[in-house]
Order: sequence, then C-alpha cells, then structure tokens
Amino acid sequence: MSLGHGRPYLAIPGPSVMPDRVLNAMHRAAPNIYEGALHEMVDGLVPDLKAVAGTRHNVAIFIANGHGAWEAANANMFSRGDKALVLATGRFGEGWADSARRMGVDVEMLNFGKQSTVDPAQLAAALEADRAHEIKAVLVTHVDTATSVRNDIAAVRETIDAAGHPALLAVDCIASLACDEYHMDGWGVDVTVSASQKGLMTPPGLGFVWFSDKAQERCAGADLRTPYWDWGPRAAPQQFYQYFSGTAPTHHLYGLRAALDMIAEEGLPQIWARHATLARAVWAAFEAWGQGAPDIALNIADPALRGHAVTAARLGAPQASALRKWTETQAGVTLGIGLGMAEPNDPAYHGFLRVAHMGHVNAHMTLGALAVMEAGMQALGIPHGPGALEAAATVAAEAVAETAG
Repeated sequence: MSLGHGRPYLAIPGPSVMPDRVLNAMHRAAPNIYEGALHEMVDGLVPDLKAVAGTRHNVAIFIANGHGAWEAANANMFSRGDKALVLATGRFGEGWADSARRMGVDVEMLNFGKQSTVDPAQLAAALEADRAHEIKAVLVTHVDTATSVRNDIAAVRETIDAAGHPALLAVDCIASLACDEYHMDGWGVDVTVSASQKGLMTPPGLGFVWFSDKAQERCAGADLRTPYWDWGPRAAPQQFYQYFSGTAPTHHLYGLRAALDMIAEEGLPQIWARHATLARAVWAAFEAWGQGAPDIALNIADPALRGHAVTAARLGAPQASALRKWTETQAGVTLGIGLGMAEPNDPAYHGFLRVAHMGHVNAHMTLGALAVMEAGMQALGIPHGPGALEAAATVAAEAVAETAG
C-alpha cells in the first residue's frame, strides 16, 4: 500500500506549484499573434513586471529558462574580454560565473562557500585592487537556490559606491523574486535577472532581464550582443514581434498574466510576509528535529541570512535521499535534491535535501509537507528530536494572530 495516491505536492524549488488559475488561463486555443487582444495584454504585462522587481526602468522578456536569462544579461552587459567580478554563495553564483566565462568574459570570482553570505570587506578589497576600473560589473545572487543563502544586496551596492568604483551591479533573483523582499531601484541595482517558474508561478520557459537606463547606456557597445538576445528592441519594441524577436510565447504569456494578477491582488508586502512565515515554520521544524540528532541541521545557521523561498538542510547520508524517496512514493510529496552541496557520485550527496516554500503555497501545503517528512523519518528509523510539528504550527498560528491583532 502507498498513501501517495491523490493530488501530489511538488515541494521542489522550481518549477513551483502552478495555480489552477494560471493553468486555466493557458488552456485555450492559439490566438491571433498579429493584432488585437494579445498585443494589449502584453503591453499591460510590462508595468506589472516592473512593479514586481521594484523598478521604473526597462524589462526585456525572453523565451528561455534562468540559464538563458543569465546569457541574455551577459550578452548585453559585456564585450569579449571585459571583466566581471562574481560573488558566489552557492552553485548558482558559480553557474552564472561559468556562463559569463564561456562567453568570453574575464571572470574574477570571490567564492564565499556554501554557508556564508558575501563579505563586504572582501568585496571592498577586490574593488580597491582594481585601480584601473577594469571590472565592468559585479554579479551576485540574491538567494542561491542550492544553499538558501540570502545576500544583502543594498550592502553590496553601498560597498561598490564606498570604493568609488563605477561597476554596474547585476543581481540574480531567479529564486527570490516575488518571494523575498526586493527593491531594484531602491537598492541601486542596474541589472536584475529572473525567470517564470518560481515566485512568478508560471511554467518554465520565460526569462526576464530588468535593466536601468544607466546600464543600457554603459553597455551600448557590448559586442557579445546578438540579434536574438538584444534587450533594446524587446524593452522598447517598435513592432509587436520585437518583444520576443519572433513569435510570441502565447500561452506562457496568458499564464503570466494570471500570475501577475494574483500577485497584485495579494500585494507584494503580504506575499513577502507569507513567505517569511512559512519559511520560519520550516526552520522551526528542522530545529526541533535536530535536537539530539546531530545529523539534522539547517544549512545556514543564522535565520537573518536565509532566503524565504527555499530551505536547504542536512540529514546525513544516505538518510536525506531515503527520506526523499519515501515522501514521494509513499505520501505524494516531492522534496528537492541537495543540488550543489556535493557531487552526485559523492556519498555525501545523499545527505542533503531542500524544501521549497515559494510562490503558490500556503499553510496546509507547508505544514502537510513537514508532517509527511516526520512520518517518513519514523518509518525509516531516522533519529530526530520531538516537537517539530507543534513548533511549525505555533509559528503559523502566532503570525496569523499577530496580523489579525
């Protein structure tokens, strides 16, 4: 017997749960792409996308996943041989660096490991050493999906400015947009990269690059830019097809329209608060499980440094992989693999997992996933401390009570 029959729950950090409202919006015949309602709808997407990122500047939409959005940003920011300084706090910071390097960018990387945020002192030293101002842009991940490290973007901007360095600031918000608080203009970000399949609650396939007027001017001569990846016509099209450099991704756009409507109806401050509460509930459960069970621990010790969209944790090998298999096959809950915490052929790889709480997610989803995890630990004989579910429920209850009061 398995208890996994029924509606499954995908608790992986992207693609996130797709709301029925988004799926229903996509379930329609192909539209006229040459004129009419589709054009009006896409024009209306632009201000809403800017609002989600907290910018009054420009946004370009690409038919791509997050890796494609990296490439779009790289192609528009750099010429071959330009220098980038990448601040890595996990696999995805390293991935953006590799993308730029393979495109011909001279990449210097400050790697802060898998459990630390960016150190402003090290950043300042690197900028001060660049007396010729060869570094064109500083690239950093807001929340690294692999480690759940959340970086202080405003502090990175302040460090760049304090050093008197002209470098642009580019931020990967693929894991964090519409989950964690983010203010592109308020924090002095020049380029923001994201994708559709996480906080934006839309199937994978759309990548976004927001860019300031300063970035557009500074990068006007970038020779890595190709016709398809050029952000200029996409952000200021003279004809509709220029939004997408060809045929529009029609059904993704219908889904995105519904998702942005849902975001506007709930409100970004409320969305950020919801994600913060559900994240704290997950953390409370893991902290209880870890009492007297040294194999269980959150990847990031300081709650202030954790992202609110995904939680990376250690359970010990091979217990994490065994638990993931049990929750999926026996209870219908799919947890995230320990991506980037160890190589797949390393036994340690089976000691990590991730729990996503991003996008279209509520208390019963998150608390239910935690209950399934505890049932799996009991079934598999994984040592764990008591009181996890009560601790998680208390977090949720107190947050609702505080809001109501």
